Amino acid sequence: MGSKLRRPSAIERGMTDEPFEIYLVTPPGLEPALCQEAREKGFADPVASVGGVTVRGGWPEVWRANLDLRGATKVLARIGAFRALHLAQLDKRARKFPWAEVLRPDQPVKVEASCKGSRIYHAGAVVQRISAAIREELGAPIAEDAEIRVMARIEDDLCTISVDTSGELLHRRGHKEAVNKAPLRETLAALFLRECGYDGTEPVLDPMCGSGTFVIEAAEIAAGLRPGRSRDFAFERLATFDPAAWDRLREPPPARPVPFRFLGHDRDAGAIAMSRANAERAGVAGITDFRRQPLAELQRPEGPPGLVMVNPPYGTRIGNKKLLYALYASLGEVLRSRFSGWRVGLVTSEPSLARATGLPFAEPGLPVPHGGLKVGLHRTAAPLK
Repeated sequence: MGSKLRRPSAIERGMTDEPFEIYLVTPPGLEPALCQEAREKGFADPVASVGGVTVRGGWPEVWRANLDLRGATKVLARIGAFRALHLAQLDKRARKFPWAEVLRPDQPVKVEASCKGSRIYHAGAVVQRISAAIREELGAPIAEDAEIRVMARIEDDLCTISVDTSGELLHRRGHKEAVNKAPLRETLAALFLRECGYDGTEPVLDPMCGSGTFVIEAAEIAAGLRPGRSRDFAFERLATFDPAAWDRLREPPPARPVPFRFLGHDRDAGAIAMSRANAERAGVAGITDFRRQPLAELQRPEGPPGLVMVNPPYGTRIGNKKLLYALYASLGEVLRSRFSGWRVGLVTSEPSLARATGLPFAEPGLPVPHGGLKVGLHRTAAPLK
């Protein structure tokens, strides 16, 4: 099947010194928040699409995205593309692809593929052809458990090749070893805080803190700590990696003084112990305070108003939802009567539970996938009166 190819773009020629596309993965519904974060962190040309944000840059930007972005789940480098109208053409062009510019022959690789609206429609056959090309042309072993993942997406007969530069999901910061039931991922917590207008200049309190995710994430933001500071990444095993440049990039910024504390309460002593241990590992124990305390005893802390951020039980996963309406009503009563001047953000899978608080929430945004559920962020449009 012959076809005259158009002049290839920079990305289709493979890796060059020119900027390329970097795709930041995030749960559907949170793309605008991640796009805003990428823009604020100085990434070029952020554009949101379903499931992520595209920016442009070189390998230093790939490293920095993994190190600095709080809301990204993965960072994918789009390292090249070519037309493929049938499997024989795919095989030929995959063998000519400049794999050695990105991959190392001593590092195992796993290949994944998807096909949409193309003459090549069998993803398994795509995986076979590209795996063979990498194994036979580069000499790298192919392994199901490899830390380096190469992803081929064939759409409208264009095969785009990406590399997962993150490795483990980016919510695994390396600090939260202890978790309770239904833990909220740090990446979700960071984007929900952002959607509530949180920028690190005010205190945050969580009256049902669980393992402390909201409190610790807010404290890290206020202190200027980078989310990826304590872990390693898949890009460290690529041919494009420069250890000296990475060491310079990882130099911690100057310490930022924080004039207030971040508070977490929970009625469960085990949750408080977990939160304290997690905060210690994250380096924010000095600006966080976790106490065992039932909701009824919650009091407004001294100092400036801030943000109450809470992820209460939903009922669909922990306990019986019908028994939770009274809990949500009590939460709303305590916050209305004692937290004048504070804003509230509440995450739940059940809008009816959010309404049971009686708090003046604005219309929620799109529901976001979380642990097999869809959860929504409910925010007060203005400080409580």
